[in-house]
Amino acid sequence: MTLTAAQKALKQRFVDARGQWTEEWESILTLNAEYFEAYLRLQDTAQSRQRLPPKVQEYIYIAVAACSTHIHAPAIRAHIQSAISLGATAEEITEVLGLTYLVGIHTVTLGAPLLLELIDELGISKETLQSPKLDQKRLQIKEDFIRRRGFWTDTWNPLLELDPIFFESYADFSALATRGTTLDPKYREIIICAFDAATTHLYGRGTRIHMRNALNLGATVEELMEMLEITSLMGIDGVTTGLGLLRESTGSASHN
Repeated sequence: MTLTAAQKALKQRFVDARGQWTEEWESILTLNAEYFEAYLRLQDTAQSRQRLPPKVQEYIYIAVAACSTHIHAPAIRAHIQSAISLGATAEEITEVLGLTYLVGIHTVTLGAPLLLELIDELGISKETLQSPKLDQKRLQIKEDFIRRRGFWTDTWNPLLELDPIFFESYADFSALATRGTTLDPKYREIIICAFDAATTHLYGRGTRIHMRNALNLGATVEELMEMLEITSLMGIDGVTTGLGLLRESTGSASHN
């Protein structure tokens, strides 16, 4: 399908801003140019003011797309390429991707307090969880966590109570994931905020914790708002995927 002059102009605007073009975007442009233009304005509004450095913007896109709640390979690929074009190193992108594992612990932090409630409700004994030795171990684990991660939240208490051995292993792992030297600590917290706040996760408690951490590290309100706005753009991934498939099904092909 041959693009009109107006469609070609929109395509060029996108390429000028993003540095690349894919068949998925071609599908939106050819099937609904008005929708494409409106989205282009929205994306531009979210990131063109560059309250965050362009490379950090790309890290947010990568983390949200790669997080286990989304895993949208075309977006991961596109934004890795964009980040590299902006000077990102393999080490930086590896650190960004490594952070996304942290979302997995939310299964445990959700379930552990519920399990404690049921233990109390059903009168199940906590005898195996209680001993001076275990209490000392818990205190040591908590102190080590604070020393390495720089914060503590009551979110961890049920897990620490129910299985301090697992929590210790998680603490070791999370310290490794978050103590890299390639990302600025402030931006690391902002990236974690992004996948906690992502439309596919909406984990309010984690978003609050890591927003607070970011603010304490010098992040501005404007930077955090830009992170949220960029994260919200993940909603377009369903459109790019769906219209790409629709275009295939209707036999439409690009000749541009």
